[in-house]
Amino acid sequence: MQTIRPILFFLLTLLFFGESHAYIGDEALSEFLRGSGIPKNSVSVKIIDLADGSTIATHNEDSSLVPASIMKSVTTAALLESAGPDWRYHTRIYFDGPNDLGYLRGNLIIEGACDPTINSEKEPFSENIIDEIYNILSIHKINRIEGSIIIDENNFSGAPHPESWAKEDRMKYYGTGSHAFNFSDNARGDFAVKNPSVNFVSALKNHLSANGIELEDKELTEGKRIQVHDHLSAPLDEIMRSCMMRSDNLFAESMLRTYGKLAGEDGSTNAAALREMSLWEEKELPLAGVNIVDGSGLSRSNRVTANFMTELLKNMSVNPNYASFFPLAGQEGTLKKFLAGTKLDSYIAMKTGSMKGIQCYAGYKLDDDYMPTHVIVIIMNEITKSRETAKKAAEKMLLSIFDDGN
Repeated sequence: MQTIRPILFFLLTLLFFGESHAYIGDEALSEFLRGSGIPKNSVSVKIIDLADGSTIATHNEDSSLVPASIMKSVTTAALLESAGPDWRYHTRIYFDGPNDLGYLRGNLIIEGACDPTINSEKEPFSENIIDEIYNILSIHKINRIEGSIIIDENNFSGAPHPESWAKEDRMKYYGTGSHAFNFSDNARGDFAVKNPSVNFVSALKNHLSANGIELEDKELTEGKRIQVHDHLSAPLDEIMRSCMMRSDNLFAESMLRTYGKLAGEDGSTNAAALREMSLWEEKELPLAGVNIVDGSGLSRSNRVTANFMTELLKNMSVNPNYASFFPLAGQEGTLKKFLAGTKLDSYIAMKTGSMKGIQCYAGYKLDDDYMPTHVIVIIMNEITKSRETAKKAAEKMLLSIFDDGN
């Protein structure tokens, strides 16, 4: 009988976890799987210690699941690696004709750079581009424009969002998509704006007219461009922090397209997603079961594994900026209520991902200096009952695992 019990325990452990390894977090993980109310094959978990790379807890780490908005942490990582934290968007303004004593004999041209922050109501704020254009015209003493206001969107190809986005999402502000020229969050109230350039041109015309600048709007052949201004965004790290804190889909989609453009692609979402897959392959991340479709996670065609997410977060943990983009548990953004008032309040920094039937977390445990000590990935699909039950189960698991300072 004494011999049978250890063998039985071993077989039960093998059956439950799919492997014979014993980890520090096994008991807490078992309680989480029982308490989440989700089928075990629809849950994927991996927690590792960055000090030595050891696994604290793992379950279905290679299962291919829908990530929702934790996809933003993938997009952010790719562009941060490519551009760096101080990079800025440049939206350039041109005249293409001479200034004849205050009469611009040409067009006013704005070259779209996919900047998602132009006249955004969300931080980080930049200068109002309409005011900037009026000021430039005033500096050049222009009070009349013969030609038109032209928005050049040729540097970014393709549709503003993948075809796999749900139709109802595309109609809402959060599903507005990313254009070569974005303006005022590409939204009006709760609804998406299909062509933000039209809204911008209308607003600019009204402002110029109200301030005594006449636009004749003649169709002129475009001439040689002369740059007269460069509208700059805030630094990229500020844009990324805002995106991750608020889970902004427009910011994330624009960042993916920007990554692709900087990598030599055509600026389309499809080409950028393929190029990003190549990036992670070059860095030798485990890509089995991974499918990147967009930058925000709004598409249900996206797939990741806990193993892939863990390796990506491990890879990025050495970047001095990256972990600071993630909301602090109990304090910030989409994680403000998670673990609030517990001993892990402010010691967990994670991106959340929520859709109908889905709740995900990906990020880090931090030390007193806000430096990452552990990687945490929890992916839950097929939630058919209470999302709050699943969240509470995840909180309980983390509190149990890190109870003794692991």
